[in-house]
Amino acid sequence: MLYYVIGIVVVALIFDFINGFHDSANSIATIVGTRVLNPVAAVIWAAFFNFIAAFVFTTAVAKAIGKGMIDLNIVTPSVILAGLLGAIIWDLVTWVYGIPSSSSHALIGGYAGAAIAKAGFGALLWGKKWIETLTFIAVSPLFGLLMGFTIMVLLYWAFHWTAPAKVNRFFQRGQLLSSALFSLAHGGNDAQKTMGIIVGLLVAVEPLLAQQTGFLHRLYVPNADHIPVWVILSAHASIAMGTLFGGWRIVHTMGSRITKLKPIGGFAAETSGAIAIIMATTMGIPVSTTHTITGSIVGVGATNRISAVRWGIAGRIVWAWILTIPASGLIAAISYYALRTFVMP
Repeated sequence: MLYYVIGIVVVALIFDFINGFHDSANSIATIVGTRVLNPVAAVIWAAFFNFIAAFVFTTAVAKAIGKGMIDLNIVTPSVILAGLLGAIIWDLVTWVYGIPSSSSHALIGGYAGAAIAKAGFGALLWGKKWIETLTFIAVSPLFGLLMGFTIMVLLYWAFHWTAPAKVNRFFQRGQLLSSALFSLAHGGNDAQKTMGIIVGLLVAVEPLLAQQTGFLHRLYVPNADHIPVWVILSAHASIAMGTLFGGWRIVHTMGSRITKLKPIGGFAAETSGAIAIIMATTMGIPVSTTHTITGSIVGVGATNRISAVRWGIAGRIVWAWILTIPASGLIAAISYYALRTFVMP
């Protein structure tokens, strides 16, 4: 059992790495698309701020995932592993096709699908956190769109009489700050989801681990209200490392295929996205950073003209959003049945 649990923790950190890899576009697409930084410098910049988010935010999102969505009484190592497999497989499928789907919702969908496969729909805690999470699937891109549109209009008004060359130079520097803020927000929200999964696993197997590990039991947690430091730092390190490797297919989609961005537009999109994500993180809501920044980019593009947004690409992204939770849940359910049959319950 101990080695199985350790293996699942490793898989969770691999998911966190893939999350950073998959979602690196969220942090760097606009700054690369506007050519403020080259891709290598951009991923190093983003990875740094993804990691230091560990020292900035509380662990409210991790606690919501760890105890607020699934009944811990039915959670077993195989439920956790199946949930992770559902999220990882869906992330890789969407990465291959360059579609910026939500790693966050893939993880939530996978966790829910595996729990339902084990114990039916009663395994889900239909309360505040599910309502908030499902609501924010729709609200976060709309809020990002509205914020992006509003900030862009205000910036156009403020710099209306300034020469375009001066505006570009000013916001090239400004984008360094806005991309750092967005990367900080991304790390603060997304790394916590993996923390919550790991803590849920450790709480579920805590009695057995106490017997098998002796004094090492102090590394684990007796309840879901405490997130160990080693879990926090390993999750942030994994997502930062994933960001360093970058999902270039998705960077291309978000940085240039949805709409063409200038530095002022990149600044507006990153700033509006960061504001929305930091608000959600403060409230303990596992929001999708992908949904939020995509909505922000669309809002910025729409300030020029509606036709500036490539709605066909945006439509593909929306379909990926709609399918993410049920698709990852289905993959996780199949994975759970396979694990139950061939590995252990």
